Amino acid sequence: MPVDPRVIVLVIRAREGDQDAWDELIERYAPMIWSIGRRYRMDRPDIDDVAQTVWLRLVESLADLHDPGAVGSWLATTTKHECFRTVKARRRQDSMEQTLDFDMTADEQATMVEQELETAERNAILRAAFAKLPPTCQRILLLRIEGISYEEIGARLDLPIGSLGPKRGRCLAKLRDDPALNALILAEIGAPGNE
Repeated sequence: MPVDPRVIVLVIRAREGDQDAWDELIERYAPMIWSIGRRYRMDRPDIDDVAQTVWLRLVESLADLHDPGAVGSWLATTTKHECFRTVKARRRQDSMEQTLDFDMTADEQATMVEQELETAERNAILRAAFAKLPPTCQRILLLRIEGISYEEIGARLDLPIGSLGPKRGRCLAKLRDDPALNALILAEIGAPGNE
């Protein structure tokens, strides 16, 4: 496709800060950006966001553009990438909203969010308590969670097999003795005086 010499001049002038050149570039290529967005079945606000991002990227990259005559190709490619990124983000957001919205009342949604928060807090407390354990305890517990046999754990950690069961028990006891984890366990089993 032959390059229009006027495009090269516009790009060079825009590099030099000529606002009229910028306006002409936008006027010339905005319909192309819009049509690419429409091909991705995007709505007007998303296309406007994509266009704004594409023009910003051009401002940032204009000095590095090796071939000023290829600005149209550069804009088309950048627009396609940005449309793809936007559509992908929108799908992810819609999927998350559908997860919350499927036939749930506001109370049910609030309960689900509260349960997710409680789970996140519980996991954070458990991770913090686990991080306080000695490294050997951490390795033994992790390897057992992964279903690795005592024989293999003993070989990996250079420990006698007969000592692993009792050592694992002591590690679990240390874990349960963590004050924050202990308080959580007591609260979950409903021990009296723990409110």
